[in-house]
Amino acid sequence: MKLNFNLLENFLLSFSLVVFFTTGLFGVQKESDFITSEKNKSVLLNPIKNLSDEDYDKFILGRSFIKIPWVEAPSATTARDGLGPLFNANTCNSCHPRNGRGNLYNNSNQISRSLIPKISIKSNGTKEHLKNIKYNGLVPEPTYGGQIAINAIHGVKFEAKPHIEYKTIEVKFPDGEIDTIYKPIYSLTDLQYGKLHKDSILTFRLAPSLNGLGLIENISDEDILKNVDEDDKNSDGISGRANFVYSHISKKTELGRYSWKANTVSIKHQTANAANNDMGLTTTIFPNENCTKSQIACNNADKARDPIDITDLRLDAMDFYIKKIKTYSAKKTKKYQEGLKIFKSIDCAKCHIDNFTTKSGIKIAPFTDILLHDMGEGLTDGRREFEASGKEWRTAPLWGLSLHQKINKKSPRLLHDGRAKDFQEAILWHAGEADKSRELYKNLKKEERKKLLEFLKEV
Repeated sequence: MKLNFNLLENFLLSFSLVVFFTTGLFGVQKESDFITSEKNKSVLLNPIKNLSDEDYDKFILGRSFIKIPWVEAPSATTARDGLGPLFNANTCNSCHPRNGRGNLYNNSNQISRSLIPKISIKSNGTKEHLKNIKYNGLVPEPTYGGQIAINAIHGVKFEAKPHIEYKTIEVKFPDGEIDTIYKPIYSLTDLQYGKLHKDSILTFRLAPSLNGLGLIENISDEDILKNVDEDDKNSDGISGRANFVYSHISKKTELGRYSWKANTVSIKHQTANAANNDMGLTTTIFPNENCTKSQIACNNADKARDPIDITDLRLDAMDFYIKKIKTYSAKKTKKYQEGLKIFKSIDCAKCHIDNFTTKSGIKIAPFTDILLHDMGEGLTDGRREFEASGKEWRTAPLWGLSLHQKINKKSPRLLHDGRAKDFQEAILWHAGEADKSRELYKNLKKEERKKLLEFLKEV
């Protein structure tokens, strides 16, 4: 049966207050409703348990705007037109396959659309630059903006194509084992709008998994901020910092939670941001096309019938969908407990925290503190995002990484740009505040290292 999405939107609007009172005030939430340890390729496509009929309809509506491709305007498909003019993908699931983590390379061994080239320039301290940092977190490159679009609609030139080469680095363990890690060297080819600014900063970001995002949003600010130790008062070498960022929804500075540098405050904020930058779609939060002043054809491209591509109701449904998909968290087996013990013995759990309780009382193990940490020169990309420096990264959540093999039939590429082919390589890239943990790992007995890696593969 085909759904009439316009009628469904109106229906959901009329029932919004009823849904709030029946599910928001009186609903009883259980961990088993939200979390599963079942591992298959469809885990992250399933809704949480015990949704009301109205909530399930909203879930389905949100899923449609995440899954079904957007098309170029003008189009008879008025519920889906507005793609571009500049874009990287035409659906959310193009970058987040089955709501999971993106792939570094596609099936043709070309750079995947899940790997997004980001670009900015160093601030010169002018009022214009400081204003950009205050409201957008960075200074965009004048011609290309803050992100490179690899695709464009008819009549508009794409911006550029990404290129990566790798330099190999050998790492020797105290017991004589030698491993090779790969340092990426980024560049852009086929620049369509001229040369880059001389102070350009280019970095790549791999699309993360949507696993558990709703539960992370439900962690209180206080529980996150209690782990801040900016001056390293306990002298453990770890000094996590919060990234406070401007919210284009509340028009206030708030605690950042999402993306690689914690530069967005909520799922709705992140979704609207990605819709605009990755697909060229407008919302009331980001109402302008993603064209710079010098991109004439982009600015003059045909517009969709409606001035806003993703209405507030549609964005609310997308936000609801992401919050209400099932979260994967591994079974606490004997093997898991043995690996966790080693994980904690080398201080990994000081940043990759496995024990939060949400405001709804649900205990979760996301393996992140949602804070920024200096990860050393090897991982620096030089790109500032609000209060995050070029060397600082939000602790990446580890839960759900084991689903990647099920979803994509290949192991996940790790770290912000997918450079690490496995967990050992990712650990060996850790530096800065993680120097001690990396060295403790290298000094583990080989059998212990193996147990730890097997644990990480199951998280």
